[in-house]
Amino acid sequence: AMAGDGGGSAEHGGPPAPERVLFPPTFSVSEIKNKQRRHFMFLRWKQQQRKEKLAAKKKRRKEREALGDKAPPKAIPKTIENQRVYDETTVDPNDEEVAFDEATDEFAPYFNRQTVPKILITTSDRPRGRTVRFCEQLATVIPNSHVYYRRGLALKRIIPQCIARDFTDLIVINEDRKIPNGLVLSHLPDGPTAHFRMSSVRLRKEIKRKGKEPTEHAPEVILNNFTTRLGHSVGRMFASLFPHDPQFIGRQVATFHNQRDYIFFRFHRYIFKSEKKVGIQELGPRFTLKLRSLQKGTFDSKFGEYEWIHKRREMDTSRRKFHL
Repeated sequence: AMAGDGGGSAEHGGPPAPERVLFPPTFSVSEIKNKQRRHFMFLRWKQQQRKEKLAAKKKRRKEREALGDKAPPKAIPKTIENQRVYDETTVDPNDEEVAFDEATDEFAPYFNRQTVPKILITTSDRPRGRTVRFCEQLATVIPNSHVYYRRGLALKRIIPQCIARDFTDLIVINEDRKIPNGLVLSHLPDGPTAHFRMSSVRLRKEIKRKGKEPTEHAPEVILNNFTTRLGHSVGRMFASLFPHDPQFIGRQVATFHNQRDYIFFRFHRYIFKSEKKVGIQELGPRFTLKLRSLQKGTFDSKFGEYEWIHKRREMDTSRRKFHL
């Protein structure tokens, strides 16, 4: 050890001080062969990064406090959402063409209050317990919905029976290895039909700090970030599942939140704590949907005409490009 670097202890008979190991400037933690040592060094590096970030944040805050009113406005952080690639089908609320299309589409009778939603919820063949419980809980969220089991019946045979019994929508929950993984939503009698991939399903008993069972009041519906023409179609499909006049006395809210083309469903109850504060309880269930296809007409996998199909390799060319 060098005398100037703490190496004097060897001259007095003590053990020599360990040498300081200095990594070269181009050294990477991934070059360390020992897994445990590599993990330890990575954690130390992350800790150092956090300290530096926190110190810089404190310094900026002190500078802003010192400048007072003369401080420059806070910079808006860049996110994937606010750097989104512009979609030419983004809907302008004042567009006459969009207003005409929505006044004459398949959902117009619902929004004109000419039809009352009546929903049939069914499953794939021989559903397991988790899928059955999910369907039962979904029926408590959507008013005037009825759960029936497939018993091997083809969807093409179910749809005419639904139309004859005045059902306005058909929901099919598919499963794989005992886990719900798909949702088909078909608007009756003339379509359209949407096919979603389903993930992150949580039943009521799996949600922490959940509220009491939902009541039979018609909930409010919140649709977030459905901004394109395709997004409008999907949002109108979800809206037409619920009664047009929510019962606000029930204080229940069904939310479909679209973020990066993932649709997050949540069901809450709220309570007014004061004039400004509102508390919310999640009632469940919760799940996430990803649109795979939108088909004209009712369900027809062989001869159906598709309005939109998600093609990953062609469409997902940029992380900042979204379709809904």
